[in-house]
Amino acid sequence: MRPLTLLVIDDHALVRESLVLLLRGAWPDAVILHEGEPRRALVAADQAGDLDLVLMDLMMPLLDGIDLLGEFRTHHPAVPVLILSAVEDPAQVRRALAAGAMGYVPKSAGAQTLLAALRLVLAGETYVPRLVLDAAPPEEPARTAGPPGLTPRQVDVLRLLAQGCSNKQIARGLGLAEKSVKAHVTAILRILQVENRTQAAERARNFALV
Repeated sequence: MRPLTLLVIDDHALVRESLVLLLRGAWPDAVILHEGEPRRALVAADQAGDLDLVLMDLMMPLLDGIDLLGEFRTHHPAVPVLILSAVEDPAQVRRALAAGAMGYVPKSAGAQTLLAALRLVLAGETYVPRLVLDAAPPEEPARTAGPPGLTPRQVDVLRLLAQGCSNKQIARGLGLAEKSVKAHVTAILRILQVENRTQAAERARNFALV
């Protein structure tokens, strides 16, 4: 089994070096690349070959973090990107997830939280921080009704589903039993006449729920 190859992108050298040490402690055999400039990071990703994950800051010089995320989604669509940012605005988190990030970790989080998020994303799941689950949904008139046929609770479930939340995270965020969330998701797929969560998330974006 080949070792993991991870790419760290942060323009602050101290942060970058601390992250490399943390990652080496968790995955001693991993190949850990790190860059402080977005364009050099894209070149490093191209040269890396089998890249398993990108861990990047959003506040980058010369290229906006969301734009950099878009570059990775275009040129390396199979490589998951986990955002590590000092920005703790739920709207910014939703923006990053909608742009294709597989997770978002605030820099105020502890090392164990970051490692747990990394393991989750490496396993193919999405990490959504508590600050989004605890935040009230945006109060925008266009987002209130949602797709026709859905109850207000189903709209809430669909909104979190479209943000990449798992059933367990939705249950925790809305104060529901996980089996209730599963029932809501099944009903949402049937009402929207879609086959899976990805298609349901796309419908949610069409209705401006995220």
